[in-house]
Amino acid sequence: MPNPSLLSAPLLLPAGSRQSFVAEAKWHRPLLWLAIAMGILTIVCIFGLVVDPRTMTGAPIWAKPLKFSLSIGLYTLTLAWLIGMLQRFKRMAWWAGTVAAAFLLVEIVIIVGAVIAGTTSHFNVSTPFHAALWGVMAVSIMIVWTAALPVMVVLFRTDLGDATRTVAIRAGFVVALIGMALAFLMTLPTPDQTMNYQGIIGAHTVGIPDGEPGLPLLGWSTVAGDLRIPHFVGMHALQVLPLAAIILELLAARVPALRKARTRRNVIWVIIALFVGILTVLTVQALGGESIVRPNGLVLTVSALLYLGAATAIAIIIGRNKRTRGICAATAEVDA
Repeated sequence: MPNPSLLSAPLLLPAGSRQSFVAEAKWHRPLLWLAIAMGILTIVCIFGLVVDPRTMTGAPIWAKPLKFSLSIGLYTLTLAWLIGMLQRFKRMAWWAGTVAAAFLLVEIVIIVGAVIAGTTSHFNVSTPFHAALWGVMAVSIMIVWTAALPVMVVLFRTDLGDATRTVAIRAGFVVALIGMALAFLMTLPTPDQTMNYQGIIGAHTVGIPDGEPGLPLLGWSTVAGDLRIPHFVGMHALQVLPLAAIILELLAARVPALRKARTRRNVIWVIIALFVGILTVLTVQALGGESIVRPNGLVLTVSALLYLGAATAIAIIIGRNKRTRGICAATAEVDA
């Protein structure tokens, strides 16, 4: 059991902020405890994968709760940290986080319960009982998504210190909400389900029924479009983009061109644009029924252009900073 004093310990972030930002961030306890529970559940799910040979829709039956425990754990840990950073509207943010924790718990309990019962939790409306459970899950995730909105709004009104980190956290939250919202596309009935109802409404894959060949453990379809991919990528912008900002801060100690706050901020904007571009490509690809492992020429071309454009933009930003530093150094020598 963790030391309770650690739950309100000072949060140490990289140096170089406009304020020291040794913030007395009090982690949101309900979210933090749920993150810890998800860590324990992750271990249980790994054990289940080893000892339980059952499958569901073509994948090991414990793969779904494993993925959800990891994803919920990351989300709740990040949200607990972000809420702890807030200096204004703390009570509103605390209640929003508590509501999110409660309904994420409802979600994972139903998922694990379905595994124990040997049935599927998502899209299952085969009986009134299963339809009710699926309805509770759908409402729960909508509440979780809605609860994140006030936290995001408060973050936009909070001084987060370093400009690069601020941009990354705010953009990461917006993109994460978009990624979460993409899950609603999976709840729509497919043409085959409309024509031939079999007790399932909604699907992860586009163009074929769920359960066809997929990537190991992840289960993402290797023969058709899969909406779980953009949902996953978008949702975890909340971790990826702030992490990119922190990496830039750490690199600044070794790369002189990144020591200027404005340069790092411009670079993070390029990374954000790249992330959104790739998320758009993945969404269009999934909706088009195309597998992630079999991209067509257009997808490859657009993806290559996005990466090339980002690399070029970053090179220009860093090159411009070097030239500015060179001019300043030359001017200083003349003045001396």
